Amino acid sequence: MYDGKKSAAEGIMYGAFDVILQKTKQDPVQVFHEALRNVSPALEVRSRLLVAPPTVPVEVRTDRSRALAIRWIITASRARNEPTMTGRLSGEILDAASNPVMP
Repeated sequence: MYDGKKSAAEGIMYGAFDVILQKTKQDPVQVFHEALRNVSPALEVRSRLLVAPPTVPVEVRTDRSRALAIRWIITASRARNEPTMTGRLSGEILDAASNPVMP
């Protein structure tokens, strides 16, 4: 959402859900949750002071994991080469749902 344009963001999201429903004939909310599960990280590297290695892998909290996954999906969909944001977002969600990331 740019500059508080909530109605524009809602229109893009609902439009993407319509495209997902047409392409997959599945519940778009379930496809979205599957995409989030595939993209969300389990670990992240944090810097720790006074520890031998400068960075330590730490388990990611569920709310931060979900926020990172949503942010990454939006960033990747903005970088896609399709004419509308609805098409970009639906394509990215479908790609994320169908291609699980290696754990």
